[in-house]
Amino acid sequence: MSQKLKIAGWLCAGALAGALGTASLQSAARNSNLAPLPLHELEQFAAVFGMIKSDYVEPVDEKKLITDAIAGMVSSLDPHSQYLDKKTYQEFREGSSGRFVGLGIEITQEDGLIRIVSPIEDSPAYRAGLLPGDLITKIDDTAVRGLSLSDAVKRMRGEPNTKVTLTIFRKDENRTFPVTITRAEIRTQSVKTKMVEPGYAWVRLSQFQERTVEDFVRKVSDLYEKDPHIKGLVLDLRNDPGGLLDAAVAISAAFLPKDVTVVTTNGQIAESKATFRASPSDYMRRPGPDPLARLPAALKKVPLVVLVNEGSASASEIVAGALQDHKRATIMGSQTFGKGSVQTVRPLGPDTGLKITTARYYTPKGTSIQARGIVPDIMVDDTAEGSPYASLHVREADLEKHLSGAGEAKKDPALEKELEKEREEAIKRLEAESKKPASQRRPPDYGSEKDFPLQQALAKLKGKPVKVSKTLTERKVAADRQDGADKVAERISSKPAPKSAGDKTEQRQDKTPQKDKSQDK
Repeated sequence: MSQKLKIAGWLCAGALAGALGTASLQSAARNSNLAPLPLHELEQFAAVFGMIKSDYVEPVDEKKLITDAIAGMVSSLDPHSQYLDKKTYQEFREGSSGRFVGLGIEITQEDGLIRIVSPIEDSPAYRAGLLPGDLITKIDDTAVRGLSLSDAVKRMRGEPNTKVTLTIFRKDENRTFPVTITRAEIRTQSVKTKMVEPGYAWVRLSQFQERTVEDFVRKVSDLYEKDPHIKGLVLDLRNDPGGLLDAAVAISAAFLPKDVTVVTTNGQIAESKATFRASPSDYMRRPGPDPLARLPAALKKVPLVVLVNEGSASASEIVAGALQDHKRATIMGSQTFGKGSVQTVRPLGPDTGLKITTARYYTPKGTSIQARGIVPDIMVDDTAEGSPYASLHVREADLEKHLSGAGEAKKDPALEKELEKEREEAIKRLEAESKKPASQRRPPDYGSEKDFPLQQALAKLKGKPVKVSKTLTERKVAADRQDGADKVAERISSKPAPKSAGDKTEQRQDKTPQKDKSQDK
């Protein structure tokens, strides 16, 4: 049933990696305190490898066998550690840039088919006339039904200037027709802005990419040129799955006093013990002038509301947590995803790498949000009628093998039974909703007059009553299981860990693993 859910988000190539977390792309670290290798177990591995090679019913590819063994070993750790083969490694590197080769459509899965959520403006798909709600039934000669969303993604992507033919079923016109589209480089826009009302601005971040800070500075500056006396601003992080850590630090710094703590990290190795501050040295990717220097000074003081939901994860949680802890903004919406661990991507060669969890991160007050998320100051529903599908959202705590959070409670059978009942009711509502015409099912666009959470954020900025949710509540943790992890950051050095000589560390966050996540081609 999750296939019918629209989960907003853009596929930058790295989405196929299916993991959200802070990552750093750097040379392989050397740890002088490594424990001795388990020789007996390695001998067993070699013995099993030899038996498979000699005794298996048919010949096996040695390289694939070893690659699969490595992938299995890494995936057994947690949902976010991953072996990156040649293809996924390239996709990971491309993903953070906001550039990829494809058709330029945001898609999701529905009833075994691929539904177009929205074409990207001025993309090949947009110019070809594809519309929101169109269903893709075939990709070239391959029927879509039976394909996973990731398989469909792979078939639609390819080399620049190559062609792919999509068979489209347009429900509203009750017709099926082919469309041949030439693939091209797509540049996603992670920042959207507009004046929603005189004196009130809306800034939406859909991801934290390499160009996010530059686009944020340019577009926010344009807002202030149009209205130098903005009375309130809404920072919209709903369904923002994460992205580059330095971009998250920069966006936080745009609103915070200079040099205050944004986020801290802690792990076994020295480089995992770090503090990131609202300082150019902690968020600039390369030498040069401070990009935030071009922002109007008024941005530091403008009344601020941050919108979040269950799809706000990782980098977006870092921003929300920093602004909340420093009392710079009011956080509104629903409890966030709860991704509080750090992954480091280490090259294993020219075209492969290992993404491995190396640390947890903490908000400025030393709070771990792992498996918990950011709890809004004000709980607000998705719609005026409530949050009918809240029980169907997947969070960090729902993922198998997720790292335990500070004080995370064991599952309560009675509570699980109640939640299952809620899910069944939500599925029934979703089935009924899916039978409506597409024009009636399309949710209101973010930033529109029908965007209920946005309207509540504006009410807060104006000092008017806010319609607080009567059903959304904080996901509690057991008080008797607090282990002091929330205060770890107090023991972390105030200085970032030293980087390897001649090696610039690029902190990265990738994407949240969610069922049938909307993707962009």
